[in-house]
Amino acid sequence: MNTALPATKARTGVSGLDTILAGGLSVGHVFLLEGNPGAGKTTIALQFLVEGARLGERGLYITLSETESELRAGAASHGMIIDGNIEVFEVVPPESLLDSDQQQSLLYSSDLELGETTKEIFAAFERVKPSRVVLDSLSEIRLLAQSSLRYRRQILALKHYFARQGATVLLLDDLTSDLLDKTVHSVVHGVIHLEELAPGYGSERRRLRVIKYRGQAFRGGYHDFTIQTGGVVVFPRLVASEHRTSYSRDNVSSDIAELDLLLGGGLERGSSTLILGPAGTGKSTFSFQFLAAAIGRGEKAAAFIFDEELGLLFGRLKALGMDIEAMRDSGLVHIEQVDAAELSPGEFAYRVRDCVDRSGAKTVLIDSINGYQAAMPDENSLILHMHELLQYLNRQGANTFLTVAQHGLVGDMKSPVDVTYLADTVILLRYFEAAGRVRRAVSVIKKRTGFHEDTIREYRIDASGLTFGGPLAGFQGVLRGVPEFVSDTMSLMSRDGGDSGNS
Repeated sequence: MNTALPATKARTGVSGLDTILAGGLSVGHVFLLEGNPGAGKTTIALQFLVEGARLGERGLYITLSETESELRAGAASHGMIIDGNIEVFEVVPPESLLDSDQQQSLLYSSDLELGETTKEIFAAFERVKPSRVVLDSLSEIRLLAQSSLRYRRQILALKHYFARQGATVLLLDDLTSDLLDKTVHSVVHGVIHLEELAPGYGSERRRLRVIKYRGQAFRGGYHDFTIQTGGVVVFPRLVASEHRTSYSRDNVSSDIAELDLLLGGGLERGSSTLILGPAGTGKSTFSFQFLAAAIGRGEKAAAFIFDEELGLLFGRLKALGMDIEAMRDSGLVHIEQVDAAELSPGEFAYRVRDCVDRSGAKTVLIDSINGYQAAMPDENSLILHMHELLQYLNRQGANTFLTVAQHGLVGDMKSPVDVTYLADTVILLRYFEAAGRVRRAVSVIKKRTGFHEDTIREYRIDASGLTFGGPLAGFQGVLRGVPEFVSDTMSLMSRDGGDSGNS
């Protein structure tokens, strides 16, 4: 196979799609854009022609299914003006074929109409002499051909004609005739497949995949995309290995001495931390403590919040001594409320990457994975998406903090998804009962990048933020929620903030 790259590419004008196609569509070749009705084929085709017009190339949109007025109205809804270098040619059946009295009795009307349609297409091309052509849609030609053999011959005839003219052609297929017919796949130079998925709740999800591209490497797999005002936006699948930077692997502090001791001196830069615990244990508070410490060092930070309304979050953190809203207003931290029901995982990864690239954020918080999971089709995809995202952030020298709310309050805890093996450090938060009070305990159960304390410390959340006590040396069973005394020293925190000592 000839693997030489083509001399020139025709840019599609679709954000993200040219990245997947390694620059665009090979000039002078025929490509297939297929997908069910509503998947976004016409919008991409219009963007392809508008991009050509912007570059001074003439474009021709040949429509067999929509009227010219419908096309222009659809383009106008995206702010795209079809004039000047773009011409719309509407193929309509000859009047004699629409009149039953004039139809031939010895010939199928489809034979006449297919030949007439082909002549009109060639005549329109000769008149306009475009560099870019869109043919919408192949379903009409497939119905007129009536047999696979005639359909294949017709597609080959179109391909050879356009190839001799040096035009870059986009054939649209709405897959309404025969889903098993792959005739065009074998004929065209490349195939782009669009899908529209309907989740059980929330807006529709769209994704695309490049099935074939002769003589050209491309980014395989599925890539999420959306149709926005202005056109289609594609979010290329994140490949962490393509993004490597150099940075100093020093330790970063939480600004709380006891927490840093528990972590063996802090967290290594460019690592990920998972904070596990039941609802109300302070997972977000721990995360924002690290975020506030990073801002105090003069670094930028970013937080993506799935679960909590921002107004409530700002008020709660301000009561703990962290004015995150003021930090946001001063541009030190980017905070974004994420609606999992309206967001695809590919778009979320793109937002995180774009934020880190633009702002240079060195601390990233995702709160929580429970909310992130709601944006995912299944758990296996969640693990893969999280792996690439964490690897990307680590290679940018960013510290990532993830929270997961576990089911239950005391005793055995269950997580909706197990991502503990992905994180470099795992911090476990627990409730436990002692001396007639519900208390909180923290432990570090994993740290890939070095030593950490194997003790369990009690902590309290009050107006001064996070306050830590000494190791709970007088108990066992704290992680189960119902500890037992094993010595005379209880080492519990008193209400005034100190250790209670012996009691």
